Amino acid sequence: MSRPTLKLRSWPLTIFYYLLPFGALKPLTRVGWRPTSRVALYKSVPTRLLSRAWGRLNQVELPTWLRKPIYSLYIWTFGVNMKEAAVEDLHQYRNLSEFFRRKLKPQARPVCDSHSMISPSDGKILHFGRVKNCEVEQVKGVTYSLESFLGPRTWTDRKSSLSSSFQEQLVRKKGNELYHCVIYLAPGDYHCFHSPTDWSVYHRRHFPGSLMSVNPGIARWIKELFCYNERVVLTGGWQHGFFSLTAVGATNVGSIRIYFDRDLQTNSPRYSKGSHNDVSYISGRNQDGIALRKGEQLGEFNLGSTIVLIFEAPKDFCFNLKAGQKIHFGEAMGSL
Repeated sequence: MSRPTLKLRSWPLTIFYYLLPFGALKPLTRVGWRPTSRVALYKSVPTRLLSRAWGRLNQVELPTWLRKPIYSLYIWTFGVNMKEAAVEDLHQYRNLSEFFRRKLKPQARPVCDSHSMISPSDGKILHFGRVKNCEVEQVKGVTYSLESFLGPRTWTDRKSSLSSSFQEQLVRKKGNELYHCVIYLAPGDYHCFHSPTDWSVYHRRHFPGSLMSVNPGIARWIKELFCYNERVVLTGGWQHGFFSLTAVGATNVGSIRIYFDRDLQTNSPRYSKGSHNDVSYISGRNQDGIALRKGEQLGEFNLGSTIVLIFEAPKDFCFNLKAGQKIHFGEAMGSL
């Protein structure tokens, strides 16, 4: 006769199970109780609510005497280089939001002219390479679906064979391949992002979603993390075909701003799970979309987050990168 299952699934008990030393609650598993998984426990945290609260806190104007101690602690904790900032005087930043979104001195990030693609932001290279089997790696060995990440291919009228894969449908020129690069922006990094090449944006897709941390440790833990999180997908084209840049939100980074799109509102209190909102920049008067030059300012986060590039290029395209390396906006990423 089997043991009766102990019906204990409360979150407090699960939390104590993982926190208490020496397996204090492990005997409960012998009578049939199973703790909720760490992943499920983490997903249950109201990260959107916390991020909105953090956003409100960021807007509170700090007393002048309190600014330097608070910002200095942040600088020390996350290794911020204030010598690069356009405004070095900490007293000039009225609130945390202004400090997070600080601008840099013009000479701090020279844009490489000799390569066709530059880094759109400061950050750490998590992964890069060719897209294979419609899967993209968020960190080494952990993948997510290309179609789940970008959403249905409704931003174009171009017809494709019904038998072709989603990946093949994105490639516009025969003989080209699809590539990707993932850049993680840490809290101490410069929070603005720029155009990585000369291209035109035809379409914007906003996915409301969770705001889980995109720290590399969490990214290794939760498969398809980038597909769960709120994100803004910009799609268009460059000289070699399809091009997209996606800004992925994270905990305390509900605010994603695109400078040329004032209608974009992220981290709204209510949203439908799995939904997305589409905006086309192509119209009867404008058939070219939004033209961006390499290095042009594109948008900003309120704190660290992630940029994902997915683009088409000839087979001889070569990344000038190493996984795990630190990179700055304007530095070369790859070329033909």
